[in-house]
Amino acid sequence: MTEVEGGLDEPTELQPEQGALALADAATDRWTRADWEAEAARVLRKARRLGEDDPDELVWQRLTRRTLDGIEVTPLGTPESVADLATQGRPTRTGPWDVRAHLGAVGLDARAGNETLLADLEGGVTSLWLTVDAATDLPALLAGVYLDLAPVVLDAPSDPVGAARAFLAYLEATEPAAGTNLGVAALAPEDALLEVVGLAREAGVLGVVVDATVVHDRGASDAQELAWSLAAGARVLRVLTGAGVPLAEAAGLVEFRYAVTDEQFPGIAKLRAARRLWARLVELSEDVEGEAAAVQQRQHAVTSRPMMSRYDPYVNMLRTTVAAFAAGVGGAESVTVLPFDSPLGRPEAFGRRIARNTSHLLIDESHLGKVADLAGGAYAVERLTDDLALAAWALLPRLDAALQSGGLDGLDAVVEELVAATVAEREQQVATRKRPLTGLSEFPNPAEVLPEREPDGAWDGVRPYGASFEALRDAPAARPVFLATMGTVAAHTARATFASNLLAAGGIAVEVAGPTDGPDALVAAYTAAGSPPVVCLAGSDATYAEWGEQAAAALREAGATRVVIAGRPTDHTDDSCAVGVDALAFLTRTREHLA
Repeated sequence: MTEVEGGLDEPTELQPEQGALALADAATDRWTRADWEAEAARVLRKARRLGEDDPDELVWQRLTRRTLDGIEVTPLGTPESVADLATQGRPTRTGPWDVRAHLGAVGLDARAGNETLLADLEGGVTSLWLTVDAATDLPALLAGVYLDLAPVVLDAPSDPVGAARAFLAYLEATEPAAGTNLGVAALAPEDALLEVVGLAREAGVLGVVVDATVVHDRGASDAQELAWSLAAGARVLRVLTGAGVPLAEAAGLVEFRYAVTDEQFPGIAKLRAARRLWARLVELSEDVEGEAAAVQQRQHAVTSRPMMSRYDPYVNMLRTTVAAFAAGVGGAESVTVLPFDSPLGRPEAFGRRIARNTSHLLIDESHLGKVADLAGGAYAVERLTDDLALAAWALLPRLDAALQSGGLDGLDAVVEELVAATVAEREQQVATRKRPLTGLSEFPNPAEVLPEREPDGAWDGVRPYGASFEALRDAPAARPVFLATMGTVAAHTARATFASNLLAAGGIAVEVAGPTDGPDALVAAYTAAGSPPVVCLAGSDATYAEWGEQAAAALREAGATRVVIAGRPTDHTDDSCAVGVDALAFLTRTREHLA
């Protein structure tokens, strides 16, 4: 196999769907870009995001967002945005996707695991993804599973060869279902990779999994995840073709596993871009006769672990539903919806049932499997697919060079450097709540009682997006903040609600004064609440102007050592909190004064 080289845009490629373009052209007969800009500008001026004298076309700048890969996503897809675009990577799946359930069988009693698998299969699961080790009793675990109907994908990082041999021995004369995969990792030691692939070729099954979720779990961006998968896939092709396996056969033995988050459009684009990238990589990898192979990428999409939260875990049902929608629309052949209670430990029957029914809802009731490429021709998706593919392709040479020169350690060092920068940027967005996490950084429920689950180690190595907020919630503040609500309920409710939610996100309870008509009433409520060291003024601008300074002084005299104001900073308060504040920094400072 040759080195990774050549451009991504060189092959002959498909154009966006003409039907979508025709519909858009018909729409422009009635509405123009200027009409849209005027309406969008009107809304932004009401929200004070655009000045009265600012031109309408400034809405593009105000509403365009930038991904963690530096890709600009405009608020509106337009024909002009794809006028010079050649696209490739359309879904090739026809009909519904394969509903794949995951079971971490390491340390689990085989009979209990078997009951879980049979319940999943009876509930509509169509394939199984099993994490096992040398101690796993595969015959007991798989008893009663029709392996000629339900594909099994093994995941045995500690003993891939042993697991593959044990599974094939259990198969005996059974014809394995299409899609069965012995599951050796793409970056496994070369001897293990070759041995498992040899077993797979003899048995007529798949042999290799390029599991890009391992870098996603560490915090990688979409482009970084895609580039890593290509580098790992290229390594597989080099090893196998070097051992005499024909290129097309080698590429056909591989399945790719990607994470999909609740950001649905990037998720759809990522899967489409992945197919395009893999096709280009294989095309550039000539076999010994100098002929390029044409092999479609086989995809397994998994709902993201890092996007899930241990707190308010039921919100994870919503996150995984959106992610599963993106995976289905993006064209994944297999989709695993992780149960909502997975971050808490080993999922229970209810969580697994909801997870598998998520796919059935999307397939059977929403009919997503009826159309091969639901996003095809959508300007925004086509543009994002192309931009994401190019961003990943630009990263590939660096990762590939690191892998070839420094081996797995060299690759890991470069990935760690890239991911660290991405994690830092994401952390900043989470801290300032520009990337809100419902139930955690936004609208937390401080009184919730979390479901108890048996630890299973499945979240080891996962960096949740809300880890910093979860750490604060894990160790609630010892004392509450006194919420000094000023004026009537109508006057203070907006800022009081904002401050209460913000403090609750940091594990800080509040004692609320209630309606007050002056400093004396505040002090009386403050004393009755036990005189906490930190108080937070919450009222209207008019109330602040009328008696805010006197209220702060009276509360200090009554024992408060720190006065915070919900709103703009003032000279008579020590801190402030408002929309856009670095919530983590504010909460950390506040907790220090409560300690």
